[in-house]
Parts: sequence; C-alpha cells; structure tokens
Amino acid sequence: MADYAMSFERLGQWISERARSPTLRHPRATSLSMLDGAVAAVVAGPVSMASEEWVCPLLGVDPDAFNHDTEEFSAIAATLMRHNAIGETLSTRPESFEPLFVRSPDGEVDPQPWCTGFYAVMKLRLLVWSRLLSPNGTEHLMLRPILVHCIDDAGRPLLRRTLGTQPIVQNAWRDIPATVEALRQF
Repeated sequence: MADYAMSFERLGQWISERARSPTLRHPRATSLSMLDGAVAAVVAGPVSMASEEWVCPLLGVDPDAFNHDTEEFSAIAATLMRHNAIGETLSTRPESFEPLFVRSPDGEVDPQPWCTGFYAVMKLRLLVWSRLLSPNGTEHLMLRPILVHCIDDAGRPLLRRTLGTQPIVQNAWRDIPATVEALRQF
C-alpha cells in the first residue's frame, strides 16, 4: 500500500482542493487535523468498521475508488497508512500518541478540527458509541475532553463549556491523548 500512497502533506492539499471543488463530492474531513481525529476514532472506537464505511465519507470518494489506481486511491492508501500508524502507536507506545492538532504561528493549540473529525466518525455509528455518551454512567466523562470542542449540526456546543464558573475548554485538549488511549482499552 505504501507504494500507492501519496505523502501525508500531499493528502492535506488533496483534501483541501477537494473541499473547495464545485464539482467533486466534498469530504467530511476538510483538513489533515480533522482526518487525523477521524482516523483516531476509528482506531480507538468501540467497534470495528469496514474501511469503505469511514474512508469514503471522510475523503468524499465512492467505494469503487478502492478498485482503481487513481489519485483517489492514492489518498485512500495514505489515509489507511495513517490508520495503521495510529493503531501501531496505540498498541505499542500509547504514551507517545500525539494528535495532529492545528497550531497557530505563536504555538497556540486549536483542537477543534481534530475533535470535529473524531465526532464525525462517532456520528457514523452513534448507536455503538451511545454507552459512552449516556450521562447516566461514568463512561461519558471519558469523551469530555474531545466533545467539549465539538458543535452539533445547528452550531451549538455539544457540551457545556464551563463547570460552575471555571472554563473546561481551555486545557481540555491536553487530556485528549490519554482519552484516546483509554478508549482503545475500553
């Protein structure tokens, strides 16, 4: 597969171009950070998913793209290589897992695109994730560092962003690597 995969940097350009295209189906992942979050959800999530089920909507390609030596297949191969890399890291060196967050020129972290990608995969199989979403159990706390950065389809925050008077969004991103590792073990 490595022979067919475009570079990760090229994949980012490809996703961006596709998202802006007036004629091509738009990908749900519109940046590398968003794609990275989505792939992490597939790897760490509570259910195995066929590649076509998650790759096609994330990249905005048809399942038939898996069968042809095209630029779309090259993007698929790069995405699956990222999947394998995240899986390998979480299996062998989970403490070294680092989400691909967007960073501003001054080093500020913006976890929202990564978290949005993670949530996009959750929405593909929301029923399977429901045990982790129910406020009646403690499991829902596991996803808080991710979901606090997400918005629903109407543009509203998924979770309250304050606890009492304290903002919980500000440093929640720091807990995301441990959250992904815990989800993988769940």
